[in-house]
Amino acid sequence: MVYATSDGSAGKRLRVGMVGGGRNAFIGAVHRLAMRLDDQIVLVAGALSSDPENAAASAAEIGIAPERSYADYRAMARAEAARPDGIEAVVIVTPNHLHAPIATAFLEAGIDVICDKPLSTTLSDAEALVALAKAKKRRFVVTLNNTGYAMVRQAREMVAAGELGRIVSVHGAYIQDWLTKPIDAEGQKQAEWRTDPARAGQSAVLADIGVHAFNLASYISGCEAEAVSADLFTAVPGRRLDDNAHVLLRWTGGARGTILASQTSPGHYNDLSVRIYGDRAGLEWSGGRPEELRFSVYGEETRTLVRGGHGSTAEAQRVSRMPAAHPEGYIEAFANFYRDAADIIRAHRSGGTVEAARAAQVPDVVDGARGVKFVAAAVESNAAGGAWTVARYG
Repeated sequence: MVYATSDGSAGKRLRVGMVGGGRNAFIGAVHRLAMRLDDQIVLVAGALSSDPENAAASAAEIGIAPERSYADYRAMARAEAARPDGIEAVVIVTPNHLHAPIATAFLEAGIDVICDKPLSTTLSDAEALVALAKAKKRRFVVTLNNTGYAMVRQAREMVAAGELGRIVSVHGAYIQDWLTKPIDAEGQKQAEWRTDPARAGQSAVLADIGVHAFNLASYISGCEAEAVSADLFTAVPGRRLDDNAHVLLRWTGGARGTILASQTSPGHYNDLSVRIYGDRAGLEWSGGRPEELRFSVYGEETRTLVRGGHGSTAEAQRVSRMPAAHPEGYIEAFANFYRDAADIIRAHRSGGTVEAARAAQVPDVVDGARGVKFVAAAVESNAAGGAWTVARYG
């Protein structure tokens, strides 16, 4: 099948495989929905579960041919690399501790990587992946998918254009309530692995949702973390990892800020927000109202900018799919991420290029490593009683 890419050129659909994401796995299904929306990606192979029967049944359920359903990701990497029609990229949607070994296997096989966050559970693994992707000359993107919202892209453009002036403070928050009760101890699948140090890593709440708030704050503001002072705690007695985090940040350029993450805050189903203030104006964005951007110039009435409305920036217009007041949401934003990622990987594999400004819209392996460094620094700071700890990557 030939299709028109988002930049008007023609090419074949990107062939991908998936590791993880079998039946009853929430995030795998979300990834598959997002990658289908623009019909630029075709899922042709998978190691959807470590259980052979579940892997085969999951593959059959979503239309993967039996001979391209694998019970082991290593066998999948070897077999797909040897096929003339093998996958060009792998999508990794497993628990955190498997991200690094799976990504390593596919990079070694010459296959590009699309990996769920966090990039890895340790900084040493993250650094090794950055080095390996560079050595193998492979594209590696990390699904920090909230960067795909049109108004997030617009906020980033406005900051870069100097509309806020000098950046003074940058704040990100991600607040949920689904772990308020000890459902992990009761065996709830999604909760149980996320609070297990062996699979989640050093922190539960930061690795699961805090990295989204951190990445989005950095992505929009253009600031990188210099140092953190963190207080991590567990609200539910007996839980093995933290479920709340309060982190002070010193950003590059002199800005200060906070990252707040909680999974035990009743009344907050999925509350992601970013607030950025300069010496001229401020911007606020919320995942609950993703098509709006609150823009406040000092001394003037606050304006609500609307996706597709008057004053939309070029990038916001490019990734908007519908006219204003025709709602777009989470899946559309995730699909924007996948469309851009597919263009980047496809161009690289064919010897072409995607303009640098557009490629920079998609978080890559270095951005993923920055998130891992943030988590590691916060854990280290917390262990030292909140002492300021270096958080800058590289």
